[in-house]
Amino acid sequence: MLGVSINNEASHKKFAQKYKLPFTLLTDTDHSISERYESYGEKKFMGRTYMGIKRNTFLIDEKGKIKRVSRK
Repeated sequence: MLGVSINNEASHKKFAQKYKLPFTLLTDTDHSISERYESYGEKKFMGRTYMGIKRNTFLIDEKGKIKRVSRK
């Protein structure tokens, strides 16, 4: 199990320690992974539009094939 975030490595360490995450967080500061999985894009909150991470989950098998996708 892996997590992907656009935050930097120092931020990941602090977050993982605080919440005692049982998995590794990958750094994606250039959004390349997130964009490839359609998990970075336009969002709206309280009437404001901005670019950000979409919280999606992908189940990927050992051969790299996406088996299931859960969006939001």
